[in-house]
Amino acid sequence: MIDHSLVKRFRQEVGDRLAHQRRLDQANGLPAMTGEDERQFARALISQVLEEHARSEIGLGRTPPTVEEEEALAAGIHAALFGVGRLQPLLDDGEVENIDINGCDRVFVSYADGQESMHDPVAESDDELIELIQILAAYSGLSSRPFDTANPQLDLRLPDGSRLSAVMDVTVRPSVSIRRARLGKVFMSDLVGNGTISPDIGRFLSAVVTARKNVMIAGSTNAGKTTLLRALANEIPPSERLITVERALELGLDQFPELHPNVVAFEQRLPNSEGQGEISMAELVRRSLRMNPSRVIVGEVLGDEIVTMLNAMTQGNDGSLSTIHANSSMEVFNRISTYALQASERLPIDATHMLIAGAIDFVVFIEKRNDYHIGGTLRRYVSSIREVNGCDGRVLSSEVFIPGPDGAAVPHAPVSCLEELTAHGYTPGGW
Repeated sequence: MIDHSLVKRFRQEVGDRLAHQRRLDQANGLPAMTGEDERQFARALISQVLEEHARSEIGLGRTPPTVEEEEALAAGIHAALFGVGRLQPLLDDGEVENIDINGCDRVFVSYADGQESMHDPVAESDDELIELIQILAAYSGLSSRPFDTANPQLDLRLPDGSRLSAVMDVTVRPSVSIRRARLGKVFMSDLVGNGTISPDIGRFLSAVVTARKNVMIAGSTNAGKTTLLRALANEIPPSERLITVERALELGLDQFPELHPNVVAFEQRLPNSEGQGEISMAELVRRSLRMNPSRVIVGEVLGDEIVTMLNAMTQGNDGSLSTIHANSSMEVFNRISTYALQASERLPIDATHMLIAGAIDFVVFIEKRNDYHIGGTLRRYVSSIREVNGCDGRVLSSEVFIPGPDGAAVPHAPVSCLEELTAHGYTPGGW
């Protein structure tokens, strides 16, 4: 068992020495250390601090830590400085899917196979949990994000790509939810392999992307929308310039230059404590259009940016991708209309439907199901693909893939742009 009180104490010591070295470098006109240099220097400082601790224990007539204990302490200190403290082992576990924290000692973990369990505390107190989140908020993302009584909500992307959402003061105890990015570099073949899509749908979606059709991915929370979006994005040729727009950096397409060498990732900026400096999603989508994009990818539509995004899709930026929360492929159109009503443009329903019909080519609906009757296996699968055909007072669409006997999508109706998709490598399997 690691002594977390020692980890906390040594983290403070190493952090102080690291900050002192930064100030010295600045005073001497030396360039700032890179992230990797800082980590290497921190490792040397950790060894130094642990060696001093061992000598102190011997001087007091006590047994110093063993080699194994020192290694555990060193890993804990490094995780506390650059990782997520006691959460690090959970994030290092490839089978962990979601982590829900209702106060420092109420930790619930969901695994990829659908099982759930309660975990050990991740902090000594709720105050320490808040401090951990504040440290993460200061160093994750493109800009520091406040997390305090004046800013009790926080969304950010952790270094490993996981999504963290935290609240305080609006709940009895601080609450944190972490959704793991288990599949960072994911391809259509991976989704075929794990049963999310059939080989036929894989070929269909690949052709849809290369044919530069605009796609909206819909589903419930944690259904796998972002993972599917990443797989679709990886079908885009590397020669194209991509601009991603997100509330908190999550897609991470810029982290794989061998797949996407020309990527600009935009992240929404929240206002500071004086209420200044905010840059909204709608503004970022607007800005992205001035930066010569081949495609604009909006990580998740949750508000008034929808009108700007739909306008972008109708202005020559074909091949755009996005995700949205919805309960069915048909409900997507009502959800978009609701967001459009909230936008500054205040678009009426019929105008929104015309905009949708001119902007979106396909809606892909993905869902998850926990099949308790077969041992609690958690399944994620595409169950419906809908093609937008036009507008006649409402959005006209046809469901080209419908749920089959087991829920997974099967061919249903011919797609109107079949000839175009065929030119991009798709051969229909069941129409």
